[in-house]
Amino acid sequence: MNILLVGAKGQLGTEITKCFERGRTELGVPKVLLSENFVRGIDIDELDISDVSAVRAVMNEKKYDAVINCAAYTNVNKCETERDLAFRANSLGPRNLAMVSEEFGAKLVHVSTDYVFTGDGSVPYAEYDVCAPVSVYGKTKFLGEEYVKQFSTKYFIIRTAWLYGYYGNNFVKTMMKINRENGASRVVCDQRGNPTNAADLAHHILKLLTTDEYGIYHGTGNGECSWYEFTEKIVEYAGIKASVSPCTTDEYPTPAKRPAYSSLDNMMFRQTVGDEFRPWEEALSCFMKNYLEMEKENKGENK
Repeated sequence: MNILLVGAKGQLGTEITKCFERGRTELGVPKVLLSENFVRGIDIDELDISDVSAVRAVMNEKKYDAVINCAAYTNVNKCETERDLAFRANSLGPRNLAMVSEEFGAKLVHVSTDYVFTGDGSVPYAEYDVCAPVSVYGKTKFLGEEYVKQFSTKYFIIRTAWLYGYYGNNFVKTMMKINRENGASRVVCDQRGNPTNAADLAHHILKLLTTDEYGIYHGTGNGECSWYEFTEKIVEYAGIKASVSPCTTDEYPTPAKRPAYSSLDNMMFRQTVGDEFRPWEEALSCFMKNYLEMEKENKGENK
């Protein structure tokens, strides 16, 4: 299979690349990894997906069977003021990838977000629940979904949440740094969602590639928690001696409104290729063990 991986330098794109290099994921060996593949990883320095001519030129270089779009403008607060930039990356880019993928007959995997929901619920959102985003980030991501559905017939839209991984910056690494340096942190306790290990998400994306199970998916770690509870486990699993205390959203205001409750239910995965996402605590524990080993190895190399 010939695969174009867009946003290859981000934490999810890098994780997917590593899966192809290793010939397996952290959870197993999806069918696509059992065959020979050509994977081209590309990022913003080589391709501006808001330029449809540029997208078409890249697709013209090789007959790609699938496109995986991990590219996005994910700075939620900056999206509120940098609206044009958010629109180009999160709406126009997916539209262009969908249009050109359809021209070439390629499947399209598009990664979306829990921010497409209002976040005022009390039970996990299913794929059929009505979207009503409240932030510019959420609105541009939702429009990106709509464009993908409008212009592509062979698409997998995967909404994920609270993503962290071995590569790039994320909440887990930030909290490790803050608590190591300060010995304490205050974290909001009234926003709930699903922490998601990028290794789990990569595994499920690769499982879909060899199927025709098109549609909208929710793909997150199983179980839910607050950011405060998430941080408590990060500190515990990392072996950091620090005091984590709760605060409310009102005590920690941000430019963009965050959903108070945005837990997702992986219903579509359960009904099709199977939901193998680990419980979030288990996935985080595994991540921390591996990441701490990586830190030790890097320190050894830098001596």
